[in-house]
Amino acid sequence: MNPIIETRQLTHIYSQGTPFEHVALDGVNFSAQPGEYVAIIGRTGSGKSTLIQHLNGLLKPSSGQVLFDGEDIWSTKAYTRAVRFQVGLVFQYPEYQLFEETVYQDISFGPRNMGLDQEEIDRRVRQSARFVGLGDEVLDKSPFDLSGGQKRRVAIAGVIAMEPSVLILDEPTAGLDPAGSAQILENIRTYHQEKGACILLVSHSMEEVAREAERLVVIHRGSIPFSGQPPQVFAHAAELEAMGLGIPAMTQVFARLRDIGISVPPAVYTIQQARDAVLDALKRKGQAEWR
Repeated sequence: MNPIIETRQLTHIYSQGTPFEHVALDGVNFSAQPGEYVAIIGRTGSGKSTLIQHLNGLLKPSSGQVLFDGEDIWSTKAYTRAVRFQVGLVFQYPEYQLFEETVYQDISFGPRNMGLDQEEIDRRVRQSARFVGLGDEVLDKSPFDLSGGQKRRVAIAGVIAMEPSVLILDEPTAGLDPAGSAQILENIRTYHQEKGACILLVSHSMEEVAREAERLVVIHRGSIPFSGQPPQVFAHAAELEAMGLGIPAMTQVFARLRDIGISVPPAVYTIQQARDAVLDALKRKGQAEWR
């Protein structure tokens, strides 16, 4: 299967040729498959935001390529514009970008710019509102009268309404309480499952990415040192911590158990995995005592 989105030797240099020159991305090769759920992790300043802004053409590479469905997104102006509808980007704190008089108008902004007819726009608005858990009774309200969590969902719905093949979310749970965070992640999961879109989740929460993503991509100083399924990446706990990244609390607990000589798996990173590992250890201990 060919990647839906891909970068080849992507390099981006800010303020190139000035005393403030900074290499934000250095020859990055990244790809994601149709329908894949990928988490992008890295400390502040690692290059995460620079990478995702290249994926829908908000930034242009200093060198290298960004390809959508196998074609360079900068091949023509028309293709660049088309890609921006197919690769939806939800910025951090997207509720600050709400500006229309009603929730309906805000969600419909993208579909209107796509030139769709009113019937299709209406379908997309109501469907995307449903995806993020907003009822029809909210659509005629001002977005500024809603709670912080509801505003966040309106902003996400506005991107979903364009029905992108790739949905990128930059720290979508930032600033929300645990209940609000869980709701947003469930909304994203529902969209992923029902639409089969590729999801790229940027997050600082190791617990979040451990639960949600099929694959993790670590960015550090403008390059990608690790990429793989969560067990493969979290097995590099010492290296991740040296990069300034945390690891899931469960991973830390089980690493400590191994340090003191208890035989437990090396890549436990969710509560369910921890439960299964403990039960398995108790079962093995019981069997040994009966021998």
